Amino acid sequence: MNASIAELQKGFLTEAEIASSRTVMGIDTQLIEDGTYFVVEEDDEIAGCGGWSRRATLYGGDHTPGRQPTLLDPAKDPARVRAMYTAPAFARRGVGRLILELCERAAAAEGFTTLELMGTLAGEPLYRAYGFEPVERITDDRGGAPVPLVRMRKDIRSTIEGA
Repeated sequence: MNASIAELQKGFLTEAEIASSRTVMGIDTQLIEDGTYFVVEEDDEIAGCGGWSRRATLYGGDHTPGRQPTLLDPAKDPARVRAMYTAPAFARRGVGRLILELCERAAAAEGFTTLELMGTLAGEPLYRAYGFEPVERITDDRGGAPVPLVRMRKDIRSTIEGA
């Protein structure tokens, strides 16, 4: 995660924004406890990780203030895609797309019709290519410097119908 934040944000964020982003990014162990977190390995190396959530928290790690563990209603709320990280050596090799596919299938199986995430500028091209659309741009300055983020959403009803 640290390598992903430090390396893959270059070219999108300043050094101050990268340092600040560590306050708002990170692992949310609730995903692990809920059994909704995936780790992709290749040759005994972690290539990437990420998951989805049936809880209200949209983004942030265990250390991030404002977490909301409230369960979402699949009939009206979007499932959350959370804590997506790719090891820099595995970037642009399909790891992120695989994790998104796993998240989409699992959320659809529980009746969710929409996915939502808060993406970094570095992650936005992957999410767009996977069918997510931007719905809101924000900055999060809880780490000191304002970090630009983009809230994105994807309709997954076709996944449910195809299942």
